[in-house]
Amino acid sequence: YNGDHMSMYGINAGIPKTLVKYLIECEAQNIAQYSKALNEILNTEISPELLPPDAQGKIAQKTQELIGPYLLHDFFLYYTIRFGYDPKKTFALAVTTFKQKYTPAQIKKYLTLFLKRFFANQFKRNCMPDSIKVGSVSLSPRADWRMPSQASVKQWLDF
Repeated sequence: YNGDHMSMYGINAGIPKTLVKYLIECEAQNIAQYSKALNEILNTEISPELLPPDAQGKIAQKTQELIGPYLLHDFFLYYTIRFGYDPKKTFALAVTTFKQKYTPAQIKKYLTLFLKRFFANQFKRNCMPDSIKVGSVSLSPRADWRMPSQASVKQWLDF
């Protein structure tokens, strides 16, 4: 919680984790002198962990094992925030979009977890440092996003 909030500027506030990987991949293909280092970054699992890797170079916290794929979370975030879709519609879109990759039961599990975590962690977004709005979605309280910290997820879970 504290690490992201100590900075003076939140450069990633409007950039989803999956998009960051695509941006790095693009740069790795376009700038030969940095491609080795950028590919090493791409091959490292996304993690908010600030601890150094273990003796074997492994990251201890594997967030996607706990919360589900960032691909789904970014999808849920986009359709919930950008278009204001309710969970039923977001779920239906996700089932259609990811039918080759995830079962409806997996999608429902991860959407439920996403919604619980999204509402429970609003207090973190309320005290974010200033940030830029890069795309059409930003969770900065100084951009488009407004949500009280005490908002309840209860009515959102009935889908």
